[in-house]
Amino acid sequence: MERIQSALNKARKARQEQRENQNREAAAPASESTQDAPLETYVIPKDMSVASREEVWKRIPAFHPKEKQLASSRIVAYRSSHDSVPYDVMRTKLLHQMRANKWSRVAIVSPSQGAGKTLTCVNLAFSLARQTNFFAALIELDMRRPALAKALKINDDCQFSRVLSGEDPAEMHLRRYGKNLFFGCNKNTVRNPAELLQGANAGKVVDEIEAQFQPDIMVFDTPPVFAGDDTLAFLDQVDCVLLVAEAEKSTIEEIDKCEQELAARTNVLGVVLNKCRYLSKHEEYGKEYS
Repeated sequence: MERIQSALNKARKARQEQRENQNREAAAPASESTQDAPLETYVIPKDMSVASREEVWKRIPAFHPKEKQLASSRIVAYRSSHDSVPYDVMRTKLLHQMRANKWSRVAIVSPSQGAGKTLTCVNLAFSLARQTNFFAALIELDMRRPALAKALKINDDCQFSRVLSGEDPAEMHLRRYGKNLFFGCNKNTVRNPAELLQGANAGKVVDEIEAQFQPDIMVFDTPPVFAGDDTLAFLDQVDCVLLVAEAEKSTIEEIDKCEQELAARTNVLGVVLNKCRYLSKHEEYGKEYS
């Protein structure tokens, strides 16, 4: 892990130096009127009270998975335990960065299939929702291989792609867990998902959902970066991304190339190394307290 992190830090430093050199060589900066608006200008203020948001969220159909069902899908962060600690640590670090920058939308990405991206998304969402008076949403955008409904044991006909296309209202395809967490899932695959995500209606739908339900954070489960252009088509709708890599499988070159692709389009918060079999003592979060 330390070797991977060292290599990534070296690559990031080189890219940063290159950008600084380009900035020094560039012409005088554009006037204020021509510069891009800061990201925080589109973040919707959470002006509803907690009670008001709870009332609005009651319109979303609820689902009630059993603990055994969640455990069978390796979902552990629905309650506090030593197994949930790594996700809780990730949650705290994520929220620190997002609050500091007034961001509300994060995409979880991976270089290729099998890194555990969806499982990371789900556990992170449950960890976020365990915070008192905090409202979180997880939207599945990996429509070539949808896995969220299966992981959550949602058996009814939810198809969030129909919301993105403008065919159905959001409440028809959202599912709520408890008072403060909802999911947008897809039971079936979708043809031409990149075109759907890149279309003007997808961004409008996300804006409308954020305005209507005012979640404190929206997490997007996106397809692997190297599986197609689906994720790149949607990156302009999020504030930042978190990259999930697979230990002993994702190469340094693959991670670095993926990070370059993402950094050219949005803010990269960091890399999560998943499926680690060998951890140093300080990385075995919470075991001494179990």
